[in-house]
Amino acid sequence: MKKRLLSLSAVLFVAVAMNAQTVKEEVKDDAKTVGKTIKKGAKATGEGIKDGAEWVGDKTKKGAKATANGVKDGAKWTGKKVKKGAKWTGKQAEKGADAVSDTYKDVKADLKKKN
Repeated sequence: MKKRLLSLSAVLFVAVAMNAQTVKEEVKDDAKTVGKTIKKGAKATGEGIKDGAEWVGDKTKKGAKATANGVKDGAKWTGKKVKKGAKWTGKQAEKGADAVSDTYKDVKADLKKKN
């Protein structure tokens, strides 16, 4: 009976030890899987950050170019309007000068008539 009990205990001990070894291997495999997943996630995050940085760089360049073109076009438009405004102001000044001259002549003529 002791032999049977001892044999049964030995078999049970071996079974528990094998089961523990299996669990240990499963934990090890799970740890490897988690490690690989973390590496893949980190790599994907790094690539996402890199792609995002490239996208921001491209958009910044395009924005700067568009701003430069907008400023250039705005300067041209302003230059045209300033020239047009100066021309109009010159014409108005000329008309004003003519009107003042005509009024001066009329006043001078009126003064001669009265004297």
